[in-house]
Amino acid sequence: MEAKKVLIVFAHQSSGSFTASAKNAAVEVLTAQGCTVEVSDLYAMNFKAAATVEDIKGDIKEAENFNYLKETRLAWEEKRLSDDITKEQAKLTQADLVIFQFPMYWFSVPGILKGWFDRVLTSGFAFSQEKLYSQGVFTDKKAMLSFTTGSLESMFSPTGVNGDMNVTLWPLQNGILHYCGFQVLAPQIFWAPSSASPEVRQSMLEGWRTRLQGLREEKPLSFIPLDCFDKKCFQLKPDVQEKHANKEFGMTVGTHMGKAPPPHSQMKAGC
Repeated sequence: MEAKKVLIVFAHQSSGSFTASAKNAAVEVLTAQGCTVEVSDLYAMNFKAAATVEDIKGDIKEAENFNYLKETRLAWEEKRLSDDITKEQAKLTQADLVIFQFPMYWFSVPGILKGWFDRVLTSGFAFSQEKLYSQGVFTDKKAMLSFTTGSLESMFSPTGVNGDMNVTLWPLQNGILHYCGFQVLAPQIFWAPSSASPEVRQSMLEGWRTRLQGLREEKPLSFIPLDCFDKKCFQLKPDVQEKHANKEFGMTVGTHMGKAPPPHSQMKAGC
């Protein structure tokens, strides 16, 4: 799939930041390739992070026992979601590729971006009990994380003080993106640009520009197909477990069957 419509969800307060430079590089390179690129600048938009009853127009079905998941599902079906949510959902519907550009905060995304996930990826629109993971809603779309860290790469290794970056990325790439069906491209990680020299920062951006040239043809990361699980209990089927029983590593970071998690499975395609 060649992405022609790209959405960049950008989460940084400063237009002069390295993160903004990475976003600008993506806009420039992808536009030059003929893509239509749209940017959701969450801080500039003053995007509301908290998922509240205000996200729904009209009556609430069970106001005294408010359930955000159920109420927003109903509101989505009846076209009663707030305007800021529906605008972002429209952008996402049109996009072939989504790039989330942000600085890593506390081993995750900034709160404003987490709010985008919470509020935009509503039940029904982005997932359902029948449509999830490899059979999810957005199987025709690609998505990726592009982010900066405050720590050096060595600190995010299996023997590093922060732990394995593959483990850190699992909730974001599997639990959000793959859960909604996205084909997840390997992340673009800018290791500690704030402590790097200007020359190294420039080299990071040039590497990103080079990758962007072929980004639309990249193969996605590998995740376990939903067919490998018993849909009654969502456990790996016995024959699948048996097939992998004698292998050195587990199947994925999150589903490793008591073995060591496979190296680089959340960072490189084909691992």
